[in-house]
Amino acid sequence: MKEAVWSHYGRWEAVILWIILYGLFVAFIPFYKKSQKHPTSVYLAFVVAFALEMFGIPFSLYVVTWLFGFTLPEGFLWGHTLINQIGFWGMYIGVAISLIGALLVILGWKEIYKHYWSKEEGKGKLVTKGIYSYIRHPQYTGFLLITLGMIFEWATIPLLIMWPILAAIYYRLAKKEERDMEKEFGREYIEYKRRTSMFLPLRWKNHKRTRVHP
Repeated sequence: MKEAVWSHYGRWEAVILWIILYGLFVAFIPFYKKSQKHPTSVYLAFVVAFALEMFGIPFSLYVVTWLFGFTLPEGFLWGHTLINQIGFWGMYIGVAISLIGALLVILGWKEIYKHYWSKEEGKGKLVTKGIYSYIRHPQYTGFLLITLGMIFEWATIPLLIMWPILAAIYYRLAKKEERDMEKEFGREYIEYKRRTSMFLPLRWKNHKRTRVHP
């Protein structure tokens, strides 16, 4: 098992491949907007840290060894998360969570690009159909799930530090965008906001009772 774990490291072609693979998702957000630059840079930093620690060098293990003088067991800040306790279930769960996140990013882009981003300024429609009929920020939920899946698969010090920061950044960005939407769409957005949740479909029962068809 130890040889199998150490075989993960030093695979720089895998580092590059995983950075490109996960980095492609930024193409589904309006990263040309100033408000998107900060969360996009943090997301990409998260991806780079994940790829480096999984396939490049186990920095977290070296840092703990240097600071405290002992080596962490496999599965704690290096190797597959809690592999000695739950086997590869962390990887399986992580992949499933990341796939759900990727689906949300794509579905969110499909609806909002068609009805809002592709339109001239002031001519976009409020998107309330598809995945947006349940949650107001499916793409941000998607990015948070993608990165959370990485932690389930290969938890390290940088990822555990950066994920709460990323969540806080997306929350603040979502609140700002909602204020902008209220200014643009007024009462229509306020009603839409009342019957939906920000990131998770927590109001799905209420949504079924109050849904207003345009």
